[in-house]
Amino acid sequence: MVTLNGQTLTFPEVRRVLFDREQVTASEESVKKVQASRKAVERIVDEGKTVYGITTGFGKFSDVFIGKEDVEALQLNLIRSHACGIGEPFPEVVSRAMVLLRANALLKGYSGVRPVVIERLLDLVNKGIHPVIPQQGSLGASGDLAPLSHLALVLIGEGEVFYKGERMPGIDALTKEGIFPITLTAKEGLALINGTQAMTAMGVVAYLEAEKLAYQSELIAALTIEGLRGITCAFDEDIHLARGYKEQVQVAERMRHHLVDSRLTTKQGEIRVQDAYSIRCIPQVHGATWQTLNYVKEKLEIEMNAATDNPLIFNDGEKVLSGGNFHGQPIAFAMDFLSIAMAELANISERRIERLVNPQLNDLPPFLSPEPGLQSGAMIMQYAAASLVSENKTLAHPASVDSIPSSANQEDHVSMGTIGSRHAYLVITNARRVLSIEAICAMQATEIRGIDQMAQTTRQFLTKGRELVPSITKDRVFSKDIEVINAWLKDSEFHFDKQTTNKIHS
Repeated sequence: MVTLNGQTLTFPEVRRVLFDREQVTASEESVKKVQASRKAVERIVDEGKTVYGITTGFGKFSDVFIGKEDVEALQLNLIRSHACGIGEPFPEVVSRAMVLLRANALLKGYSGVRPVVIERLLDLVNKGIHPVIPQQGSLGASGDLAPLSHLALVLIGEGEVFYKGERMPGIDALTKEGIFPITLTAKEGLALINGTQAMTAMGVVAYLEAEKLAYQSELIAALTIEGLRGITCAFDEDIHLARGYKEQVQVAERMRHHLVDSRLTTKQGEIRVQDAYSIRCIPQVHGATWQTLNYVKEKLEIEMNAATDNPLIFNDGEKVLSGGNFHGQPIAFAMDFLSIAMAELANISERRIERLVNPQLNDLPPFLSPEPGLQSGAMIMQYAAASLVSENKTLAHPASVDSIPSSANQEDHVSMGTIGSRHAYLVITNARRVLSIEAICAMQATEIRGIDQMAQTTRQFLTKGRELVPSITKDRVFSKDIEVINAWLKDSEFHFDKQTTNKIHS
């Protein structure tokens, strides 16, 4: 059971809730804070004070006073009118993350909602009811208004959900689980949609996949080094300590560990003096990606536990302040940075693929073909990888450098962070397929060199890989092979660090 308090949610906990379906609950202390802030909202309504979003309209309508008799209608109208999401829905796991993160943010006790609102969010998580949330339509400031409105619709018995493998009206899933929809009262609609949970949820899922892929990329690169009789001297610790980046040092250490007992690798001067950059500079390039991943993780951990709606209620209602915590700029930058870093993992992987298939760059059969000329072998797999790498270069264009004013220029600068997070996820998806192609080519090359001479770790990878994809003994539809390896990398639990290097399983 994961206990939420709005302050301490961690990546391991998020991973357990998202992928292991661990149940969640709210801490007693956080619920007390929620109750206190709710009393403040009720006082504001009762006294007829003018406070943004509680007794006023929204955006450009912030100067329009709303009477006590209309506060419920105001919140309902807000959710319905703002549910303007378009396009394909977010993956179900992202929707689950969105609900989890929104509940955690409200539990900080600054938002003025009733505890029942949070209870319903936790019900959705615990019962596996995931709102259908279109991916497009958010500017990433003033909150992820459109996506989160689709989330909020489900709480009031409207909208659609994914439930037990089916897409259905939200009210049907609630009814099946005996959950009653709620009527939103003062500030509650605004509190649900005025936040960064769409971009953050997408970013969290993207990060988790990126972290796994970054570890996997090192092992796949180790296979390539064996296939090319690469020089391991470039991974000597002294080289990397001399520069001083800890992530670079760590990548080099893992590469040495992967290849420690290989008889296919060489020392400088045995076959050649030094390798090309895509081999020799793996610690430097992959290490720089790890620097970025660490930065992204830090920002996401902060945002997962952040109060991002407006206004915020402090000191039991003594201070009710309008601000801009809903602005997604910190996550927008992080997502753009993530796109660039993961695009580079794919970029250098594609260069290694070229070295595996190009007969002018190695002494292997041309394009790893069993009958060069009659059969093309891996020739077009390199084309496919190059295409994905090129597509990533366009996706990695920063979303955060753009801004379009909205709400009659009241909201005149926005982050586009949700676009950035979606693009980051696409980049990671493409990068995984590039690395899948490298894995297929590297397995073929090491088999040609001699399986019995491989390192224990890389041989374990090859053994598992060959259960999924056979050797290239004749041309076939390689698209299927790429997708099989891609699914393995995406869905498997194998995860490589110093402690788990020798654990490869599905």
